[in-house]
Amino acid sequence: MRHALLVSVFVIASCGLAYELVAGALSSYLLGDSVTQFSTVIGTYLFAMGVGSWLSKFITRNLVGRFVQIELMVGLLGGFSAAGLFVVFTWLAAPFKLALYLVVFLVGLLVGLEIPLVMRILERELAFKDLVSQVLTFDYLGALAVSILFPLLLAPHLGMVRTGLLFGLMNVVVAFWALRLFRAQLPGRSWLLGQCWAVLALLAAGFAGAGQLTSLAEAHLYADDIVHAESTPYQRIVLTRWRDDLRLFLNNNLQFSSHDEYRYHEALVHPGLASLPWARRVLVLGGGDGLAVREILKYPGVESVTLVDLDPAMTRLFSTAPMLTELNGSALNSPRVKVINADALLWLEGSRESFDFVVVDFPDPANFALGKLYTSAFYRLLEKRLAPRGLMVVQSTSPLYARQSFWCVVATLESVGLKTAPYHALVPSFGEWGYILAGREAYVPPAGYPVPTRFLTPQTTASLFHFPADMGPVAAEVNRLNNQVLVRYFEAEWGRVIR
Repeated sequence: MRHALLVSVFVIASCGLAYELVAGALSSYLLGDSVTQFSTVIGTYLFAMGVGSWLSKFITRNLVGRFVQIELMVGLLGGFSAAGLFVVFTWLAAPFKLALYLVVFLVGLLVGLEIPLVMRILERELAFKDLVSQVLTFDYLGALAVSILFPLLLAPHLGMVRTGLLFGLMNVVVAFWALRLFRAQLPGRSWLLGQCWAVLALLAAGFAGAGQLTSLAEAHLYADDIVHAESTPYQRIVLTRWRDDLRLFLNNNLQFSSHDEYRYHEALVHPGLASLPWARRVLVLGGGDGLAVREILKYPGVESVTLVDLDPAMTRLFSTAPMLTELNGSALNSPRVKVINADALLWLEGSRESFDFVVVDFPDPANFALGKLYTSAFYRLLEKRLAPRGLMVVQSTSPLYARQSFWCVVATLESVGLKTAPYHALVPSFGEWGYILAGREAYVPPAGYPVPTRFLTPQTTASLFHFPADMGPVAAEVNRLNNQVLVRYFEAEWGRVIR
């Protein structure tokens, strides 16, 4: 009996941490800023566990029966937490954050009740020192197991909804196990058994229908038909289509529309690369959709393009799906292109290669994980990989909607000794969008474009480098690894736009 209950502690701890991770990951997917979301979710959850532990002293009778019912409540609430929060975010008018922290608090409260009850049930079997050490050992081991499995296996393969429901089912299994262990001394055992079967049926039905629920929720969230959706260890990838407009969303944020992406990518690549007719080696950081690479491959003098993108699912999707390879011209399958799936900062630290032109095409700095790729430390690493007369270009969010964020990136590039040439272009899906060319020498615009373009012309290029008064330079701090001021600028400015 003692060993069975200790195994139950392992399962309980696994389930409790899983619900916490699901809530944190889901909120970071939907709200951004993963550091803030995980920090507040963990804080709320631990506080609620403390409240639950304190309340456990008021449970004085039928400890096993109460334990079984708590397991069922945890399984039901935690199991359906991701599905419920998805519904709140996509369908209901209720505030998502209120629902999120209420669910996290209630799950934490119930989990806080579990371990004290198990310890009181076991106190007849073990001396106090053995009781505490063994229960806590299994508790921490369960947390370790889930913390490893969640990012590597559960989230990318099951998704948030099914992961929550799976651990809900595990809580019900513990309830059934407790009923079996204490069947001879449980009053009202048949009533508890009926509750177990009812909760099991609900969770099993939810697990079976999780795919349909996620599809319905996302269909309501996105205006157009979803043609592809998948969760990876790094992000949620969704592709939508309406007529001939194909759109990519990462973690609910629009990355491109096929109607006007050529404007974005031509502005990103050609003002820099056309000014370097001698360029042979090009590096692209981010840009796993291959659209920037498509523009680079128009230059016959470019001998090699190295693409470094974190998510293998992105580069695989955009190198195999017919509708996407048609859009990017099968750029990722070109013999001139080498695709590397790695963290760009870590890859730069280990690289010794030199490049004539570098395209930095990361998502906007909406959280600290992305913000590190806009820091002076990152640009200092990148500068070492730049050829003596080379150039880099950085997509730098909107100078109209996030003005201080844009000029923060300028200041950060200049802080490592690079000379900058900021510019902007109108991309209808995004509005005015900003870019920054940087190198050791002053930038000299090209006299013309030696490759076909749909948007850029030599006559209009000069206007891209002129900023109207409402987008002009403003004071901004340098974005460093130890302050990540850019993320705070970005959140504040885009928060005002969204509201």
